Amino acid sequence: MTAEIRNDVVLATEHIKAPPEVVFPYFTDPALIVTWIGQRAELDPQPDGVFFLDMGEVAASGTYVTVQPPYRVVFTWGIPGNDELPPGGSTVEVVLTPDGDDTMVVLTHRGLPTTTIDTHRAGWEHQLGRLRVAAD
Repeated sequence: MTAEIRNDVVLATEHIKAPPEVVFPYFTDPALIVTWIGQRAELDPQPDGVFFLDMGEVAASGTYVTVQPPYRVVFTWGIPGNDELPPGGSTVEVVLTPDGDDTMVVLTHRGLPTTTIDTHRAGWEHQLGRLRVAAD
């Protein structure tokens, strides 16, 4: 797992020992997403559908932009009540690429305020490690 910052964009990758068809629902199914990130989720995985993730001390809120099972999902991301990063204020793109019987996950988080980039880089690095454990 690596997560880095390139031109103010968080780029995180993770190798998962499961095919994209198995990994994809971990970004669209409320029961699966909470196995690796958050405590409660409200998800409507279609364009303009709700993306809401309650992570305890903080929540993330936005909408789905693109849903292309089992290879790509894009959703907006922001923090309710946060003027610097309001709901829908940034964009997360997840691309799942087959690697034999496994999947390479590439997560790109764009549009983050400079002051939150480091926190999000560390967060995605940690959470994608949890996704690997949940989906393997």
